Amino acid sequence: MDYSAEPTHSDLLDVQALQPFNAEPPSDALVEFNLTPEELVYCRNHGPVRVFPEDDYCITIRGMVEQEMSLSLRDIKASYPKTSVIAALQCAGNRRNEMGQIKPVHGVGWNDGVIANCSWGGVRLCDVLKRVGVRYQSDIHVCFASYATLCQDDTYYGSSIPIKKAMEMEDDVLLAYEMNDEPLTPEHGGPLRLVVPGILGARWVKWLDTIIVSSEESPNFYQQRDYKILPPNIETKAAAKDVWSKYPSMTALPLNSVVASAIYTSDASLFVKGYAVPGGSGNVASVHVTVDDGATWIPANIIYQKGKWSWTLWEVVLSGVSSAGVVCSRATDQQGNIQNREGMWNMRGVAYNAWGRKSW
Repeated sequence: MDYSAEPTHSDLLDVQALQPFNAEPPSDALVEFNLTPEELVYCRNHGPVRVFPEDDYCITIRGMVEQEMSLSLRDIKASYPKTSVIAALQCAGNRRNEMGQIKPVHGVGWNDGVIANCSWGGVRLCDVLKRVGVRYQSDIHVCFASYATLCQDDTYYGSSIPIKKAMEMEDDVLLAYEMNDEPLTPEHGGPLRLVVPGILGARWVKWLDTIIVSSEESPNFYQQRDYKILPPNIETKAAAKDVWSKYPSMTALPLNSVVASAIYTSDASLFVKGYAVPGGSGNVASVHVTVDDGATWIPANIIYQKGKWSWTLWEVVLSGVSSAGVVCSRATDQQGNIQNREGMWNMRGVAYNAWGRKSW
């Protein structure tokens, strides 16, 4: 694959792999912003980043529809009302390096910065699908593909979501052409990408050019043979080869929190700051921290949360602490679910959600 024509990448990111380019910001820098600035938005790629002129860009919609259609980006902007949603985009491999300390895993070595909270602007997918006349059945799927650039494990990048998720207005699924009120850049999937709030980033197809309404999930490698949580007894790719089809494709990531910074001051105080993200049961309701391995918990102050899809930023000042130690965080959601103390190991190193932890 040819990587020579890639756009310039942000120099504020920690590079975890060069080709394809995969990089993340340090989490202590990340949590200083309610909305993640573009230069701190992580980059997750399975192939070269390509630059596409907006004037020539179009998508094709086909499959179980009354009218197959090709729409230019200009048509999309002119024909449908623009809407915006604030939503956290998170890679399934966030915190993979922590899981790898339990036992080796397969995948890019991510720390805890593979998340971005942004305002996404575009048109509702449901509005576009209504125009082409979806043959609505409860068990069908909407498949998304990008043939625009090469990728490592298949001839295109693809994903799918159930039709119900695609068609419900309150689920806020977008064909997005803006991020934080600016045109979506090639680095982050521009000129057009899918935004699926509440679902792992692997389903948010970048450089989207094809939508297929189908009776089956996407057959793509990244839907069928990756981004699934395999049981702990499957430890190698060879062992996984014949069992991928037995396990469901990942959708929502689990309730999680991260300690991004823990700063000790001379008056025996500790300033702790981090983020939390919801699972599939409502947004984060509270975050607590402990410096005694869970014997006592102190509530943190929630300093940012916007709507039902955003991340939650939190902070707390702890007094009378020793000069060195470990602080852990634990999130609780609106349904009363509490973040796990330990994360379940899996071969691909996805969905790690043990207590947040940082030494000072």
